[in-house]
Amino acid sequence: MLSFCGTDRCQLDSNGRLKFSPRILEDFARSGSEVVLHCLPEGAVAVYPEKVYESMRRPETDAAGHAGRSMVFRRELRRFGAWSTPQRISTQGRITIPPEYRDFAGLSGSVIVVGVEIGVEIWDRGRWLEEQKNFMEHAREKGEREMADDLENPFGRTGEGKNV
Repeated sequence: MLSFCGTDRCQLDSNGRLKFSPRILEDFARSGSEVVLHCLPEGAVAVYPEKVYESMRRPETDAAGHAGRSMVFRRELRRFGAWSTPQRISTQGRITIPPEYRDFAGLSGSVIVVGVEIGVEIWDRGRWLEEQKNFMEHAREKGEREMADDLENPFGRTGEGKNV
């Protein structure tokens, strides 16, 4: 069975608590109740099983040395360190989103919980509608470019991995 797929409309209470749907809770139960909340640059809050987050953030062998040499790397560490927090899903199936995370993502009241195959993202409804529009437009434009390229080069180009 596919994990972390689909969308749910959920309610965020005044204390920032969000109760997941039974389907999402089943997905997290397979991964453990320890999760990491992370603010995404796109304007949503991601919730990943702790093991997934750790594999995403697996440090390189010389992270300290790299941090000493690279401002870009330090900024990346800073972004993940400042905008990530561990939590445990409660026995009631809830998480509490910290106030600064709610402010960052514009979350209050009704929110959209989006499955992203490795976890979920929590979106303000308006931002989610805009994000859907953006990725659908991107997919359409990419498809049109691919189609135009195929029409211009019906037999493909050698050396580019295209099949005839």
